[in-house]
Amino acid sequence: MTQAAILFKEWSGYLKPEDITQLESAYHFSEAAHEGQFRKTGEPYISHPLAVASILAEWHLDTQALTAALLHDVMEDTAVTKTEISRNFGKPVAELVDGVSKLDRIEFETHEVAQAENFRKMLLAMARDVRVILIKLADRLHNMRTLDAVESDKKRRIARETLDIYAPIANRLGLNRIYQELEDLAFQHLYPDRYRVLSKAVKAARGNRREVVSKVMDSIKRRLKSSGVEAQVHGREKHLYSIYRKMREKHLSFAQVLDVFGFRILVKDVAGCYLALGALHSLFKPIPGKFKDYVAIPKANGYQSLHTTLFGPFGSPMEIQIRAIEMHKIAEAGVASHWLYKSSDTSLSDLQKKTHQWLQSLLEMQSQSGDSVEFLEHLKVDLFPDEVYVFTPKGKIMALPRGATAVDFAYAVHTDIGNRCVAVKINQDLMPLRTELKNGDRVEIITAAHAKPNPLWLNFVVTAKSRSRIRHFLKTMHYQESSQLGERLLNQALGALGSALGEIKGAQWDRFLRDAGAKSREEILADIGLGKRLAAVVARRLLPLGEPGSNEVPMPGSVIIRGSEGLAVQFAQCCKPIPGDPIIGIISKGQGMVIHTHDCPAIIRARHDPDRILDVAWDPDTRKLFDVSIKLVVANQRGVLAKVAAEIAGAGSNIQNVAVDPEDGSDYTNMYFTLQVSDRLHLARILRSLRGITEVVRLSRV
Repeated sequence: MTQAAILFKEWSGYLKPEDITQLESAYHFSEAAHEGQFRKTGEPYISHPLAVASILAEWHLDTQALTAALLHDVMEDTAVTKTEISRNFGKPVAELVDGVSKLDRIEFETHEVAQAENFRKMLLAMARDVRVILIKLADRLHNMRTLDAVESDKKRRIARETLDIYAPIANRLGLNRIYQELEDLAFQHLYPDRYRVLSKAVKAARGNRREVVSKVMDSIKRRLKSSGVEAQVHGREKHLYSIYRKMREKHLSFAQVLDVFGFRILVKDVAGCYLALGALHSLFKPIPGKFKDYVAIPKANGYQSLHTTLFGPFGSPMEIQIRAIEMHKIAEAGVASHWLYKSSDTSLSDLQKKTHQWLQSLLEMQSQSGDSVEFLEHLKVDLFPDEVYVFTPKGKIMALPRGATAVDFAYAVHTDIGNRCVAVKINQDLMPLRTELKNGDRVEIITAAHAKPNPLWLNFVVTAKSRSRIRHFLKTMHYQESSQLGERLLNQALGALGSALGEIKGAQWDRFLRDAGAKSREEILADIGLGKRLAAVVARRLLPLGEPGSNEVPMPGSVIIRGSEGLAVQFAQCCKPIPGDPIIGIISKGQGMVIHTHDCPAIIRARHDPDRILDVAWDPDTRKLFDVSIKLVVANQRGVLAKVAAEIAGAGSNIQNVAVDPEDGSDYTNMYFTLQVSDRLHLARILRSLRGITEVVRLSRV
């Protein structure tokens, strides 16, 4: 009997006869398509699709998924088309095969871009049907099991990809067994020497501790029985990569990793979990701070269990996991348990709901990512959550990755809350938005109607959702503001030619857009605002030939700067111009207009390109505060900083930043302040106040 026939006989235990007939048909179709192809191991290629289908059959996946598994490489490696698969096996199977297939027929700039685009395609297909990723994970698992036959460089690349993407996705979907095997296989091929040494050490430790483990197991069984708890007790060994990760992250030697062995206790129900916990805590002393209750607060992937670490009989810590049998099934099979254990159990539907929410967040993330590489970067952030549990004001529990800040929490609640947040109360105390959240924090976000995301938030947010939402908002806002600035610049350039934007007819715009290869007026205006096109050139091309001034471009008048233009107009950090300073505008490609003081050394190069220079002038009624830097030389005496700060506050200014030169034993020292002022007159008032302090020897604007 062939391997295929043996497997079909096994699968008939849960599939109908007509399903087996379809699978046999798919097998013969795939075998014919792959005829003459061999794997690196030397086996006929059909052995691989058969192995992938076999892994999926362990989860009792349906016929469509198994059919797609048998056909998953035919579109990629043979001449078979999606239409052909659809005609023979139905549209759902064709969609599954297409979702798993790579974009091999499209040329990409680099391998990284190709890889990122393939992941994006696969994950979007997975968001529509989670079976796509189950087939892909089974495919990757079999490839990893047979990776020895692949050449060294490719082997390392595949192992790294598995560790970075596929193993974390398996973990995120609660597929614990596959997750651990993928990590160990990737570890073995990525760091073969470390794997070999660690594997040997674990085997030796297993032999040395066998007696201890059996003694502890016996005492646990006796205590549970005397406490009336019906339970199964199993010895448990950490998988190699998790031991290696712990050694690397905590800088430990193998001898210092004491919880290589632990115990798993399976009970009937939730009540049994807590009874078993009480019994064990009375047998061995628990280590404070090492208890985690994932039963009351499940992990995002649906995992439920009680974790406690106890002092063992010889002083070494032991990790214990306590869970109900249903929880154990979900812990091992994760999202696949939907097929494996058809049940109305609420934990299953909760898991499906959480998985669906995560998949939807992937769809939103990709729609707001500029390209596939950025999407993959967001995804990697999202796949490594070591979770923190916090409470909303109404007592709802939210899980966030470790290191998450108040801004991450705001975006987790809702995108609009994140975009409009201005402050946060953590446990009733007002705190900065960058504050890292801790387990048990009660978090309340304060919003304002006209608030918007700050680009600086990107320096401290950790979740993929908040990062992609902030970037999307800033890109959209930048585009809109650049478009508004472009409109002002173009109107000015047209005014200098004796025309106006309102006088340009639709036909003139259409002709210009066609010649320029642009999609819309907004695109042209945004390009002008971003410095990608010159307003004077666009104005000249918009006017019909022969119209007054169409060949000769006089200098347009000054652009009025209000200080509230947003991202399209930036104030140079080198000279920090403020209202009252003579200023000049430089069109900087991709940044829009950058405002400098007229004598700033940074604009010398721009003077050689007069098309980039614009006349600008301050609006008499600017209502914004501007940053300005000042330097003070002061007598090195106690209390001088407090005096200076009091004078600045008394003159109605905020201190944004302060720095003092290190102590060098001198009688004098330098102080540097960044202040917020409304204009030069305001700055003059502040400087006048500071000159009245006897300890201030010299002061100047930087």
